[in-house]
Amino acid sequence: MSDRFDNAFAKRPLIAILRGLQPSEAHAVFQALAEGGMRLAEVPLNSPEPFRSIEKGAGVEGIVVGAGTVLSAADVHRSFTAGAQYIVAPNLDPAVCAAAADVGLTMIPGVLTPSEAFAALAGGASALKLFPAEIIGFDGLKALKAVLPRGTKLVPVGGVTPATVTDWRDTGAAGVGIGSALYSPGVTPRQVLARAESIVFAWTKATPPRRPE
Repeated sequence: MSDRFDNAFAKRPLIAILRGLQPSEAHAVFQALAEGGMRLAEVPLNSPEPFRSIEKGAGVEGIVVGAGTVLSAADVHRSFTAGAQYIVAPNLDPAVCAAAADVGLTMIPGVLTPSEAFAALAGGASALKLFPAEIIGFDGLKALKAVLPRGTKLVPVGGVTPATVTDWRDTGAAGVGIGSALYSPGVTPRQVLARAESIVFAWTKATPPRRPE
């Protein structure tokens, strides 16, 4: 497993999901995230030239970059070569989990049911992506926590917003993944910075500064 991921997650368990990120804007967006207090960023592989963006993220101080929407063992290896420190998938695929283990990367598969969650843990998952979170809901998170081993890291993804970050944390989420509420194509680095600050303060229950987007 990646010590860099574990250390970053322990300090600030908020994963920025940068779907649609262009390599030309990647460095500025990663820097904005770091300045805004976020430590983890995921580049989904269905983004334009994702491995180039991962390479750029790997060179930004303060950010630990991972690959998302990883659907094959081959893409695990390409992500590793590009500098990814962790792998995120929307589903549970034993071949993808095994490939991540082979190269020593943290694996976060997507799960929806208790059966998938237990299978993912048995396959070596370091954390579980609860996806889609808006369907699982707070009650679903509570139910999963009641049956999974103590200390299992559950990370809701899908529909998470700054307004719900604190609720997810208080319900028992170990962290959250935030996508379009933080970044989507056309959003500027300045906007990313302001939104990152808002999300960080929501997680820590502090009052965000007033910064215009």
